[in-house]
Amino acid sequence: MNLDRIIQLLQDGGLTVYPLGLCSLVAVGIFIDRLIRFRGQLTESRSLTQNVVNALSAGDTAKMKQLCQGTNSPLGKIFQDGLRWKNIALEDLERILATSRLEAVAQLKTGVWIIGTVGSLAPFIGLFGTVVGIIKAFGQMAIHGSGGFSVVAAGISEALVATGAGLGVAILALMAYNYLQVRIGAISGSYARSCERLVQVVLYVESGGANPQAVTPSESGQ
Repeated sequence: MNLDRIIQLLQDGGLTVYPLGLCSLVAVGIFIDRLIRFRGQLTESRSLTQNVVNALSAGDTAKMKQLCQGTNSPLGKIFQDGLRWKNIALEDLERILATSRLEAVAQLKTGVWIIGTVGSLAPFIGLFGTVVGIIKAFGQMAIHGSGGFSVVAAGISEALVATGAGLGVAILALMAYNYLQVRIGAISGSYARSCERLVQVVLYVESGGANPQAVTPSESGQ
């Protein structure tokens, strides 16, 4: 099927094709923006965590601050929010990091709900177009009487195109939405592990641990 035929089919779908097209453009724009935003997040988070751990274990707070300020990863701000506090209990540090982490994850989710909404609404927009097409078909039958299939063909064509367009947009939007949710979950999990790692290193440095890199959750009592 060539491009001209596709365009002609969409034109046959009636007015409901236009809101579906607009929803598709918005969803694609948000999807591309989020992909760009997520690119390299996991790698950068792991690298920043290891570098901050090394700097903190060596007592080089200046380098640690420089690392956090010089990264584009939201994890840098999370670490800064936690490490700017002095002489606080580890439980309080964990709560501070958790709050900053939730804020960073919320920013990652910006606009993603719109894609999910498009995926949910598109079938209903298509269904509305289907109903309009059927109404037109029966209207033509009422006007022309038993004039054969050609009398109702235009209305039925509009109904079927609207249905297909709505389902197509919904399927693609939901696929994009689920993919972004998985990516957000992976990045959020990376932030959580990095914050746990930071708390472990702070604990071992304060207790005089000689090798923070070897800390495990079981050793730190978490």
